[in-house]
Formats: sequence, structure tokens, C-alpha cells
Amino acid sequence: MSAIEQRIEEAGYTLPAVGKPLAAYVPTMRDGDSIYTSGQLPMVDGKPAGTGKVGQDVSVEDAADCARICVLNALAAIKAEVGDLDKITQITKVVGFVSSASDFDQQHIVINGASEFLADIFQEKGQHARSAVGVAMLPMNVPVEVEMIVKVQD
Repeated sequence: MSAIEQRIEEAGYTLPAVGKPLAAYVPTMRDGDSIYTSGQLPMVDGKPAGTGKVGQDVSVEDAADCARICVLNALAAIKAEVGDLDKITQITKVVGFVSSASDFDQQHIVINGASEFLADIFQEKGQHARSAVGVAMLPMNVPVEVEMIVKVQD
């Protein structure tokens, strides 16, 4: 088991199997030493971990938990691409989309669920640039979607 996967387990999580794409895309795309993930939904065993709009149907805390699940799904896709999460040398960028009630303005707090989790697991390598964007709706009515860019070494 990689050191990163061990930290994930110590945090109380398990790296899932790579989810099957829900449409016409691939889970990751590699360009040199960068890996781009497709947007990852908070799917657990093929089903959404939550649904609805944040600030209306979903609490900030539950949405932040969903953001962590999205990160786990992204890391599973990256592992399938490179074989070992210890090959990640830097989390470069995180983009989070939050399905938001019309007056909800705490998207940045929701996506902290992803950012803080990455910092805990990857430590200094987990520091990253980030965007947190409120949207009207996400696929399958999930509250959060996260995509990542990471640097890897062979």
C-alpha cells in the first residue's frame, strides 16, 4: 500500500474503484507530467452520496463531505492512470462546482472539504490553486463536482 493510501485510510476513508464514466469522456487525460481528471461526482457504489442544492436541500457540512468523496474518486482515477498515488508530486489545481440555492454564497467553504482533505493527505504537496463556482444544477442532481490537475513523476 502506498504512503498516500495509508494516510487516506488513517483519515477514515477507503480509495474506491474507478467509477465508470456516465457520458462520453475518459476519467483522466495525461499530458507529460500533468494529469487532468474529468469532473468527479460524489458517487459511492454507483449511487450519489447526496442530492440537491446546497443552502436549500443540503447543508454546507454535508456538501463538504461530498467534496471529499469527489476527491477520493479523482484519486482513484489518477491511480488507475499512474499505478501509485505516491507518484503525485503536486496537487496543482482543484476546481469545484457547487449546485447552489439562489442566495447561497459559501461555495468556497464547501470546496474547503476537498482542499483541506488534500492538504491532510498530501501535506505540502497538497497545496494548490483553486476555483469554487456556484452553478444552477449538476449531473444527477448532486450537490458538488470536483476536478483536479496533478503533477506526477514516473
